[in-house]
Amino acid sequence: MKSVLAKSSRLVVKVGSSLVTNSGQGLDHSALAAWAAQISALKAQGKEIVLVSSGAIAEGMQRLGWKKRPKAVHELQAAAAVGQMGLIQAYEACFKQHGAHAAQILLTHEDLADRKRYLNARSTLRTLLELNVIPIINENDTVVTDEIRFGDNDTLGALVANLIEADALIILTDQPGLYTADPRKNPDATFVAEARAGDPQLEKMAGGAGTAVGTGGMLTKILAAKRAARSGAHTLIVSGREPEVLLRLAQGVAIGTQLIAEQPPIAARKQWLADHLQIRGRITLDEGAVRALCNEGKSLLPVGATAVSGDFERGELVACIDAQGQEIARGLANYSAADASRILRKGSHEIEHILGYIDDTELIHRDNLILL
Repeated sequence: MKSVLAKSSRLVVKVGSSLVTNSGQGLDHSALAAWAAQISALKAQGKEIVLVSSGAIAEGMQRLGWKKRPKAVHELQAAAAVGQMGLIQAYEACFKQHGAHAAQILLTHEDLADRKRYLNARSTLRTLLELNVIPIINENDTVVTDEIRFGDNDTLGALVANLIEADALIILTDQPGLYTADPRKNPDATFVAEARAGDPQLEKMAGGAGTAVGTGGMLTKILAAKRAARSGAHTLIVSGREPEVLLRLAQGVAIGTQLIAEQPPIAARKQWLADHLQIRGRITLDEGAVRALCNEGKSLLPVGATAVSGDFERGELVACIDAQGQEIARGLANYSAADASRILRKGSHEIEHILGYIDDTELIHRDNLILL
């Protein structure tokens, strides 16, 4: 088995908090220098690389003398504001030693959930790569609350991989890779060298968050691999403490766990829909509509919808669920929740009579819908 990185030209490298801050002790400058050297060497080989780095909150905690990660959102935001200064300064100094330019980009999930901001972010990243600049991305924890409480940079790394249509996502962690169980608790745990991204068995095997410094555990990495695979990106989960890990992977050496993306890439617009994190409502479908969407590639018509929940406007993202509540698709609604509720179970020819106007004959057009 060879590393899939040997044939990959556009990469997203995600580095976790425990590695960046040496398990919370403060920025590990020698580790940052080693990654900068390897990334610079890979760039010299013609590879395009985006770096997604955690560590701002952990570095801020160290600078402020806090021993325990706070729970109050305003304290987390303060720590992020303080720590981001040291984090980006350290990276800039490391890359400068190799004559490389770096750029700081702070993103939130909302940036990637809004179509216009999504496209702007993609254009900026592609321009930076064309200029031979290394983008360094982190979540904008200073102003965002939901991501601090629930988010993680594994997910952000996958979203960035989708955003730039990367060939591979490399998640550097403090563990050698994926095991069938937590090896710290179960001596019978066996190592997983390769698996299919999105395999449900992987999620069953994964445990919770691993350290008090970061927010992600092995489960978030498995889910990130599943997300990255939607755009055809393979995922490698490897120890960031392996010597020359990025260079060896690029040479084809098999290190850590490879989660292979088997499905073909999704069209960019539908890929964005799949990763849209702000679902505004739900539309329940009858059995006929479920079949039309799943088996026949049809649009969702009002006649096939039985219920509406949420308060969404025209053009916002909604989930399509079956009678059992299982989400089968998501897409952009052609009508608001209020108007959609008035045309449930009605034929498309009745829309204008009921609403007094007609924008589209479909509740969701198939071009704006993706199956899950």
